[in-house]
Amino acid sequence: WTSINIPAGPSVKFLVENLHTLGEVQLTGNALKGSRPILSFSSEFDTILHYKVLKKIFLNIFNTPNHHPKSKPFIDHIITFTIHENRIWFRNYQIIYNDKNEKQDLIEIGPRFVLNPIRMFSSSFGGTTLWSNKNYISKSKYIGQMNKIKGNKYINRKEQIQTSKENKVDVKPNPLDFNQLTEQ
Repeated sequence: WTSINIPAGPSVKFLVENLHTLGEVQLTGNALKGSRPILSFSSEFDTILHYKVLKKIFLNIFNTPNHHPKSKPFIDHIITFTIHENRIWFRNYQIIYNDKNEKQDLIEIGPRFVLNPIRMFSSSFGGTTLWSNKNYISKSKYIGQMNKIKGNKYINRKEQIQTSKENKVDVKPNPLDFNQLTEQ
């Protein structure tokens, strides 16, 4: 796992959820083109094996290559990767330096999104499955489950109607009943 690169793999299939662009959320702030980011990972990326591999992949994707000719020698934003509910939350923050109190503030500059990992493959864009997310439910399975629940509601309602019809006792008027004759 020490040498992870694009041609040899591994690769990961994600479902991108809750994607919010800069225009949608109206975030303030701006990172300079070519500046280096600080990559921040939550502690789960160092303890769980498949998250360790994901950390290496993210480092290869988001890190600025060393001595790249277009990279700037300063850092002005932080990219965070946090794991919550078996999903990876991506946030991008700008570092604001205040000269007055020599304090640094963070302002979210976006974009922000959530990655739901589905599978990890041994090579680039394919190969044998190294890891599979057991909590992931595909959209077709989810819709099938919802339709099944709706179908069960319909069946239960029809059964209740049938049992109430069976439990009803049809009372036919007795022509010899004195009380019914006087009411008419």
